Amino acid sequence: MAKGFGDMMKQVQKMQAKMMELQEELDNKRVEATAGGGMVRAVVTGKGDLKEVKIDPEVLKEGDVEMLEELIVSAITQAQQNANAIQQETMSGLTGGLNIPGLGSLGM
Repeated sequence: MAKGFGDMMKQVQKMQAKMMELQEELDNKRVEATAGGGMVRAVVTGKGDLKEVKIDPEVLKEGDVEMLEELIVSAITQAQQNANAIQQETMSGLTGGLNIPGLGSLGM
């Protein structure tokens, strides 16, 4: 029984090491989305952390602050949703498609 436990611990350690590697990979990955026909662009990491927002100067000429705010939120939300999809895909590769509670978002 002790041998089985040792083997299981080795598997857990391998999985933890792989998870750390995947987290670093996701942190270095960039995911972007646009809103308003490209007038606003948001870039997030593969983990969903906001890194950049670009606004086309043309949208500022219209002076509609509420529209700009909505476009910014929309672009960021879409980029984060795209990053979440990448996280899920990455995790399914690690877990072999098993849905393991608590690991769905790589512990982030």
